[in-house]
Amino acid sequence: MSNNSSNSFLAFLIGSITGAVLGILFAPDKGINTRDRLSYRLDKYKGKLEEIVEDLVEGKDKVESEAKQEGEKIISDAKEKAERLLDDVNGLLNQIQSK
Repeated sequence: MSNNSSNSFLAFLIGSITGAVLGILFAPDKGINTRDRLSYRLDKYKGKLEEIVEDLVEGKDKVESEAKQEGEKIISDAKEKAERLLDDVNGLLNQIQSK
């Protein structure tokens, strides 16, 4: 995965999550229903992020080309970004569930 495509994918993922959260928060529904839907969607995105991180870690072991060092850097950067996003999702879930 090139640096541009991993950055584009993460930007897309962040935008999707942000859009979903904002759409739910501004939807005319009861607070408990909104929190439940938001919690469900964030759990879903959390699962997808965990899969992405796992795929990145597994893919790291398969890199055996002369561009190995560059590939490892890209994987490391993408993994860090995905983990930060996962931490943000966990924080949002905790905030929602505490209300």
